[in-house]
Order: sequence, then structure tokens, then C-alpha cells
Amino acid sequence: MGKVTGFMEYERVEEAYEAPSQRLKHYKEFVAVLQEPQANVQAARCMDCGIPFCNNGCPVNNIIPDFNDLVYRNDWANASAVLHQTNNFPEFTGRICPAPCEAACTLNVNEEPVGIKSIERAIADRAWAEGWLAPQPPKRKTGKKVAIVGSGPAGMAAAQQLARVGHDVTVFEKNDRVGGLLRYGIPDFKMEKGLIDRRVEQMRAEGVTFRTGVMVGELPAGSRVANWSIETISPAQLQQDFDAVLLAGGAEQPRDLPAPGRELDGIHFAMEFLAPQNKVNAGDKLDGRLMATGKHVIVIGGGDTGSDCVGTSNRHGAASVIQFELMPMPPEHENKALTWPYWPYKLRTSSSHEEGCDREFAISTKEFIGENGKVTAIKTVRIELKDGKMVEVPGSEQILKADLVLLAMGFVSPVATILDGFGVEREARGNARASTDFIGGYATSAAKVFAAGDMRRGQSLVVWAIREGRQAARAIDEFLMGASDLPR
Repeated sequence: MGKVTGFMEYERVEEAYEAPSQRLKHYKEFVAVLQEPQANVQAARCMDCGIPFCNNGCPVNNIIPDFNDLVYRNDWANASAVLHQTNNFPEFTGRICPAPCEAACTLNVNEEPVGIKSIERAIADRAWAEGWLAPQPPKRKTGKKVAIVGSGPAGMAAAQQLARVGHDVTVFEKNDRVGGLLRYGIPDFKMEKGLIDRRVEQMRAEGVTFRTGVMVGELPAGSRVANWSIETISPAQLQQDFDAVLLAGGAEQPRDLPAPGRELDGIHFAMEFLAPQNKVNAGDKLDGRLMATGKHVIVIGGGDTGSDCVGTSNRHGAASVIQFELMPMPPEHENKALTWPYWPYKLRTSSSHEEGCDREFAISTKEFIGENGKVTAIKTVRIELKDGKMVEVPGSEQILKADLVLLAMGFVSPVATILDGFGVEREARGNARASTDFIGGYATSAAKVFAAGDMRRGQSLVVWAIREGRQAARAIDEFLMGASDLPR
């Protein structure tokens, strides 16, 4: 695959970034796609390895050596065809996937891995530019109707697969635009939303109906989950009107931090901060939205959502940004002999961190401090691992100034009232109980109701959501027709 000696001749080439001083002035993407000569050389590094571990490292099992070889040989149209065999939306994953395929790359054993993610994005962007991604409407209709609840990557992937084999698919989204957390969770500077709109138009041409602003079921009283619905439909109505229902919403129930002072103003969940900014970027006018301008911001949570809060705070013009991580600081480099081909434990510095952020590791919040009902500071303590338990370090307490605290500690489960409305049995973590078995997979305890993506597996990656949406589509097609030609 690629050039036989390419991995010895060429170095890894990273995509170029706009300078932080410039990209902080806007909310648009700032990563430059690889140009053709760069992509050719990067693809040439793909080894003719006996077992391409990258295929299994990728949750959708992208056929990576094949499309690398095609890019190396300048056959971009066939590279796009190969890529789209396993991934409905490579322009999404080529931007926001953490690339477990690269961690599993054989070259990563003792060198820098092939830049698979950047090649994937280059293929997808070129396919759109060249007009290779025409809609694929079905040749015949089955007469079967499928409702999909949630228009994130799992719901979109399932909808496209089911529509292409002739089912009448309706996607229900409670917010005003399609995309789920792709739309209102991921900042525009990581993925511009025109990419979603382009796919939605393709899917409409393939027969998918999108109904936005429709809440299926009910949210619990006092819920802070983003909801811009203007209409409500009961789960019973969907079960009556459709031959199958797929629950493909996100794991939107955020993890809280019940420390003393939690009731103070100025303490918010991450999505209360990120989603309104994306709406404003889309042209909406929102009064009283949460802003970090001139504030001392503390982001609690060291993952991607926390990083997104950092980048957005910096674009608002925050006075300072500190990000807390409960766990100790990881090593700068992984122990490849120990971890390859699995996802390595190492320090990861995002583009948002590079724009300006103090990162604090092994730190815990003891108390939120406030004046006149508003948060002004956080009392923290250092922690360490002893005898398998996290314990406080004596004498390490400190108080840090905070005008705005953003809780970005992940999501614990889907909203329970949605699952309960369909009569779906939940597992111990609160997710819909459904297996991924080849036969009977993705089916829940409720008749003709299926679940996929975050609603079934819990908070996860976009690429896992796409995988589950595709596999659930096959399961639903088998359920409706007795057999399926859809790939699993």
C-alpha cells in the first residue's frame, strides 16, 4: 500500500493552523486541509503491513490502507468511494474524531503514525468540491415507515442508510436545526455547521423527512437540557404511526458537582454556555446569553467539552481561563510498547489550550464561594492516589478567583423520561438496554423500538455514533423486511 519505502523516506506532515492571535477573532474553522501533493506524500507513508490494525482501531472499520493507496496514486474519486463504504460522514470525523486509527497504525510502534485523519478530511472535502456525492435515492420503496428520534450522527447515519433501501424515514429533532450535539455541542471553530446542512440537503433528496422543533416525550421539570421545541409528540403516537422507532438522541444528562455553594449564580453546565454561542453564530439573536467577556473563568473537567469551553471563553475575551482535571497529569509521551495498538494514556494539548489556558491537574473543588448570591471564588484542594483511593493532600487548600464556573465533567446518561415514555428498560448506567448482537441487536425491551448511539452506549465519540447508527439501520431493515443487504 502506498509507496513501498515511503514510510522510511517521508516524515509525517500535520495540517497547518491559523495563528492563535488571528483565529481568536472569529468562530470559523482554522485548520487548513492538506493539499494534493501533501496528501499524496502522507498516503505514501502507509506501510504494506501484514495486519492493518488501523482498520480495527477505527470504530467504523474504515478501509484505510486502500484509500491511502488510492490517494497516493491520485485516484481520489475511488478513494472517496472506498471511504464512503464504511462512513456516511467522513467530513465530520475528518475534523473532530480523535483518530484512534492513528494510535493503532503499525508505523506508530516506533515512528509517527500516518496522518489518516487529515487524509480522510482531504478526501471528503475534495469529493464535495468535485460533485462526487450526489444523492442516492432508492430504486423502489418498501412502504415501511421508520421514526428516528434525534438528529445527531447516530440518527443521521441510520436515516441515510434506511432511506437508501427504500423506507420512509422521518427524523424528529427537538431543537430548531438538525445535527444534535454536532450542531449545538461542538463549536463552529472545530466544525462549521454548513457541513451538516449540506448532508441534510443530500438526505432530503434521498427521501428523508426532517421535523425540527418537535419534542418527543417530556423533559423532567427544571431540566437544563437544550430544548427549542415548539411542538410535542407522545411516544405512544410514534409507536402507533410507524413500523419501527429508533431512539438516537444524545446522552444529554450532565454530571453535576454538588459541592457547597453550588446554588450560586455564575455556575453553569457547559452546554448552557456552548449551545447559545452556536445559535448566535448561525444568525440568531439571543438576549441575556452567557458570556465570559472580562471574567475569570474556571472550567471543571479536562475532556473535549472542557476544551471547547476554553476556546469559546478565549473568543469571548475572558480575563483568565483555568481548566481543572481531577486526575494526575499524564506523561507527555505514551509507553508504546505497553499500549499499542490501543488508545494511549498521555497528555493531550488541544488547539484551545494553545490559545491560552492554565491547566491544573490532581485538583478537586471543595466549595464555591460567593457574595450577594453570585460566585466569586472556588476553594480547591490537591489530591493524590493512595492505596487505590484519591485522598486530599494536607495543607494544599487554596482559593482561586472565579466569576464564571463551567461544569464540563461529561454526561451521565440519556434523559430518563424519554426512555420511560417509550417503556424502554434501562441498564445500570441509565442507558437504553439493547445489545449489539448480529441477530436481534439494538432492539430494546419495547416492541419495535430500537436504540443506538449515546442513548444506548452512553457518552461517546461521533465515530462510535455513526457506527451504531449504521448497524442499527441494518437491524431495523432486517426487522421490517426479514433480511437486509445493508452493511453492518
